Amino acid sequence: MTKPSRLEEKKLWKLGYRNIAGLDEAGRGAWAGPIVAAAVILPPRIRLEGLRDSKQLSPGQREKLFSAIAKVAISWSVGIVSHRLIDRKGIGPANILAMVLAIKKLSVAPDYLLIDALKFDHLLPSQAIVRGDQKVFSIAAASILAKVTRDRILIGQHEKLPQYDFHLHKGYGTKHHLALIKKHGVSQFHRKSYRPMKHLIV
Repeated sequence: MTKPSRLEEKKLWKLGYRNIAGLDEAGRGAWAGPIVAAAVILPPRIRLEGLRDSKQLSPGQREKLFSAIAKVAISWSVGIVSHRLIDRKGIGPANILAMVLAIKKLSVAPDYLLIDALKFDHLLPSQAIVRGDQKVFSIAAASILAKVTRDRILIGQHEKLPQYDFHLHKGYGTKHHLALIKKHGVSQFHRKSYRPMKHLIV
């Protein structure tokens, strides 16, 4: 299991940057629900035991780290873009919009962005790092904030549409999820521009 490091942050601190924001998203490939991006600025000297890419952690571990990150962060925020806007704009622009919203909502202005994989134009200097959520400390922290926030939204949606079991698959394309869509039809919470939904709508 890869352990993220502060190597990238240390390079930037040496160059004089102070408020370095890590960014990541959750829900890009899901069939239902929003895409959620998180931005987080962490202080140089902190310990977050067990910090990993959110996909390498259990729900319980993510919840515990979510609380720890929120407690020690200089600033953190999330940007949420709805499934309806994803259908209108496409997932690429929606992903960028979620990132931009997260950056704007930070209470402390960042001076550098470390982003998981996604390249987009921004006034701030930035670096897109492939598999950044596995390699870079602040991006891994952002991945947890984004994932937990989105999971909570999907769990809440289960209370409104219990027949789809959103609390189990979190809107992703599992066999169980597909079977429920075929049984109950496409809901208002699904991304209708995605397959298989656009082929099941009559």
